[in-house]
Amino acid sequence: MIPQIPENPYLLLTPGPLSTSKTVRGAMTRDWCTWDDDYKQIVQKIREELIGLSGGGENYTAVLMQGSGTFAVESVMWSCLKPDSKILVLSNGAYGKRMGKIVQMIGVPHRVLSWEEGQQPDPGQVEEILQTDPAITHIGMVHSETTTGMLNRYEPHARLAEQYGKIFILDAMSSFGGIPLDITAPTVDLLISSANKCIQGVPGFGFVLARKEVLKSCKGNSKSHSLDLYDQWDAMEQDKGKWRFTSPTHTVRAFLQAISELHEEGGISARHERYWANHHSLIKGMAAVDVQPFLQEEDRSPIITAFLEPESPDFSFGVLYEKLKAEGFVIYPGKVSHAATFRIGHIGHVFPEDFERLGAALQKIRFW
Repeated sequence: MIPQIPENPYLLLTPGPLSTSKTVRGAMTRDWCTWDDDYKQIVQKIREELIGLSGGGENYTAVLMQGSGTFAVESVMWSCLKPDSKILVLSNGAYGKRMGKIVQMIGVPHRVLSWEEGQQPDPGQVEEILQTDPAITHIGMVHSETTTGMLNRYEPHARLAEQYGKIFILDAMSSFGGIPLDITAPTVDLLISSANKCIQGVPGFGFVLARKEVLKSCKGNSKSHSLDLYDQWDAMEQDKGKWRFTSPTHTVRAFLQAISELHEEGGISARHERYWANHHSLIKGMAAVDVQPFLQEEDRSPIITAFLEPESPDFSFGVLYEKLKAEGFVIYPGKVSHAATFRIGHIGHVFPEDFERLGAALQKIRFW
């Protein structure tokens, strides 16, 4: 006998995968043929919607790429960095480091400019490098650094890229769809995100919003067959929504439903407000049990918050995790290298009242 799948026993308070609505999950209950026009029309609709959400207009295009968001990041690097390119990677957390590791493994000239976790990237230092190293052709950075929950101020760096004629790459993995931005002001040449983040879909693919002029210049450059961003885009353009290889059809259909629900909520601005309301409710509940955030208020994001572990000898993240899971909440371990932290996300199909319940659960289980 096939066991029945129970309803969700807990909320995912993580930066993705995250808790989704029943209607998003329900959109995955039928099968699709990747060659069929009905399915390809879904893909084309998603591509159009993504450009609309970004404010990109006719100068931009959208490419969907199988796999996790990191696959999409790597596809950009394989496809857009040429042998004579040199990328400056700005890093203040694990995901900036990951971008640096990818370009190192690809073997292209690169430079990683690092700050401590919890420090904003400094435009003055970036400009100094641009003035002294004319070989740099690209600048890459992370928007929402979920290591700490910091929202990096990318705009000054994008403006420097415009000023010095560099291509600007923004990993907006956990921010796109939840934080208002205009991809054209300042110019982001390549923006990378994923289905299972602020648009509140399920895992299975990432996507790249690219300035067409930049993407066209990538033709024939990738040394990876499956991660060739230009070829993926060309296939979707020529066959109107066809992926080169088998696509995650159920995830794709669920993503279209998720976009529809984003519009129903009032768009990105309304979702942004809800995420901030979640954050404020969370901060209040944590303060009531003497747990403090890692970052100062001005650097926090509405995406995820890192908290300092209580100094009590009785505290254990493993114990906290299991006790909260039993109360219906799953949280995230820490990733800050120089401080003991844990993280709680506030994106997904979750609401301020959920964080009020979390606060009550913390009061109930407190053991430190």
